[in-house]
Amino acid sequence: MIRWRKGEVVRIRREWPGAVELDVSVPEGECRALAYPPLVGRPEPGDEVLLNTTALAMGLGTGGYAMVVAVPNRLPQDPTGPGHLVKARYTPLQATVLGADEQDSPHHETLREADSIDGMPVVVADLHSALPAILCGLYADRPGTRVTYVMQDGGALPAWFSMAAARLREIGLLAGVVTVGQSFGGDVEAVTVHTGLLAARHVLGSEVAIVAQGPGNLGTGTRWGFSGVSAGEAVNAAGVLLGRPVAALRVSEGDRRERHYGISHHSLTAYGRVALAPADVPVPMLPGEFGERVRDQAELLAVRHRLVPVPVDGLHEALRESPVRLSTMGRGLEEDLPYFLASAAAGRLTASLLS
Repeated sequence: MIRWRKGEVVRIRREWPGAVELDVSVPEGECRALAYPPLVGRPEPGDEVLLNTTALAMGLGTGGYAMVVAVPNRLPQDPTGPGHLVKARYTPLQATVLGADEQDSPHHETLREADSIDGMPVVVADLHSALPAILCGLYADRPGTRVTYVMQDGGALPAWFSMAAARLREIGLLAGVVTVGQSFGGDVEAVTVHTGLLAARHVLGSEVAIVAQGPGNLGTGTRWGFSGVSAGEAVNAAGVLLGRPVAALRVSEGDRRERHYGISHHSLTAYGRVALAPADVPVPMLPGEFGERVRDQAELLAVRHRLVPVPVDGLHEALRESPVRLSTMGRGLEEDLPYFLASAAAGRLTASLLS
């Protein structure tokens, strides 16, 4: 289940909030490794490190790092302060965090009584890569909107893994990151998507929440065996809390697999089968036969949801101005433009709901 290696840190490659990328010497040669200083301390050149090299050996995309499990000769300080939520529970790296909804939190009383997000739009997406594209569409039409990212635990568990979220937070395009379920490392921690949405509204004062899993999608090529099924559950959470769910479609012209070409079967399952609460479904008005295919497929969702045609004029230009790199499943903006336009269209529709 786990490939273990001991190695020595050769150099620091780069770092961003919560994460350090390293080159590490191991018996097979040098490898790229990732450490989370809040968990294991900050490795320095010359340090011996204990690595989990499983994802690296498997050649995974977003997970293709050796992960630093420990710096045995220089352990970090013991944690201080309150915090009784345990995340990554019963794993060797289980961590305690202060949850906004737990009794020791200054926000406990607020969240204990909270039962509504007051009509706040909640944009739900299958993949983490939709996050910056949604923001591009939203801010193109409504700059200055206060937005929070609520990160589910279907992909990466540490929010620190996402360079995009860190950068968007740094430049103020995100008011904060709320990590829910088993995910951790956000500005605010919460137990469930429900309390995460309540925290986004009542703790961070957000006008909009975007819900998506962290980087690293898990799929099996089956209808139900994919981590993005949680997108349908997030629609339900937004609905039961009296929010306004916006179901962003996963659309691809670059992925030629039949189940993902046009509207992905993941969106059709998550929104068509799992989501019981009605949502607004932004249907991007894409040109040509491909656009017709997307519109025809979207009709499968009309039984439960409200289909909203959204023009995409100007969105390509907005996406080109993205402050973070746009990439999905290894494809950039020009390699799978409809994917990013569909996500930006969800942002555009959301902006219209706030006007």
